[in-house]
Amino acid sequence: MAIKLANTNMRVEPVSRNVWEIPATEKDGMNVPARVYATENLLHGMDSAVFEQITNVACLPGIVKYALAMPDAHSGYGSPVGGVAAFDTEEGIISPGIIGFDILCGMRLLSTNLGYKEVKPKIKELMNELFVKVPAGVGVKGSIRLGRKQAIEVMENGAKWCYGNGYAWKDDIEHIEEKGIIKGADAGNVSEKAIGRSMNQLGTLGSGNHYLEVQVIRAENIYDREIAAKFGVHSDEQMMVMVHCGSRGTGHQIATDYLQSFGPVMEKYNLKVRDRELACAPFGSEEGQKYYSAMACAANSAFANRQVITHSIRTAFGKVFRKTPEEMEMNLIYDVAHNIAKVETHKVDGKMRKLVVHRKGSTRSFGPGHEELAPVFRKTGQPVIVGGSMETGSYVCVGTQKAMDETFGSTMHGSGRTMSRTKAKTLVKGEALQREM
Repeated sequence: MAIKLANTNMRVEPVSRNVWEIPATEKDGMNVPARVYATENLLHGMDSAVFEQITNVACLPGIVKYALAMPDAHSGYGSPVGGVAAFDTEEGIISPGIIGFDILCGMRLLSTNLGYKEVKPKIKELMNELFVKVPAGVGVKGSIRLGRKQAIEVMENGAKWCYGNGYAWKDDIEHIEEKGIIKGADAGNVSEKAIGRSMNQLGTLGSGNHYLEVQVIRAENIYDREIAAKFGVHSDEQMMVMVHCGSRGTGHQIATDYLQSFGPVMEKYNLKVRDRELACAPFGSEEGQKYYSAMACAANSAFANRQVITHSIRTAFGKVFRKTPEEMEMNLIYDVAHNIAKVETHKVDGKMRKLVVHRKGSTRSFGPGHEELAPVFRKTGQPVIVGGSMETGSYVCVGTQKAMDETFGSTMHGSGRTMSRTKAKTLVKGEALQREM
């Protein structure tokens, strides 16, 4: 039975448990239906802009199968955060608006062999040391100062640069999506302003919803002990470290540059969009390929940023607990990305097709046996790191074949949001929130 969506003229039909479809007939110009993954309560709690934006995405040329909104979907720039859209590489487009400004923002999780009882007495000292080693906030600068040549090397080599310069363990690389480097990066397609912004931000957390958390495992919340143990999650009160951040000013500048330049590009190729925030270019065009190579530069900067932060975390723990990171078994479980477009092969209508899959605030979730996964994850499927909200837990999940079949190997990336940060500032007072927490 169809349900009318609040504050819209659209209706949504149940497809299966927690899957809802907005038919392509609900808006002029939709090339495919839009699907929303949510419980009925979540569906009604989403802001109406999610449905307006995801159906706008469904109107873009070359889109295949469905435009998708994950359970954490909320309104964003052009496309909802929590959105997934796949386009044919020959007939489709690439759009900075459905990738996001913080290119390759992502999650990283480190395990340790430390227990809660060992860490709790030193938690204040530890957090103070982490604040020193990992600068946080608007406009902060990192301890590593890159020259222009080094900044370009980071953009084009990602975590590989970190390994070559002593900021990564060999095993780290196998535990990063794409082994920490998006191929095809070309800094020649990056503005000097974006290169300049990358020269002093390596190893910094930034602001907004980015965070570094020291977390504790609760044994009752380990649902598959065999897979958890393979990932390095094995005991009650085991201490972990989670990081959420991205490409900082580099990605923001690259997204800004290309969004501004894509207006004339759309006129050149006679592309029409329902929202100018979805400015795009044909993926195979010269302009589309230049953006893709610049986006890859920002993505590699993000991989490198999280890797340098990992090095700083290990250093901070070593200072506080007077042990080496190796003794504390500070292993990288995984680094998984969101806010990225990648060329992947997926089955569509029974045929394998090469697609450019846009994930904005959604996470790759490849299932067991996928050839792109590192050998260590071939049997289990890749780890998926899902960050919680304030006062709620975070999760380590695992990719499945069902995700490959239904969502181009994609899932949610975090707890989502019921309102903008601007609105929250008007409704929530900081002192009251601290008292409640």
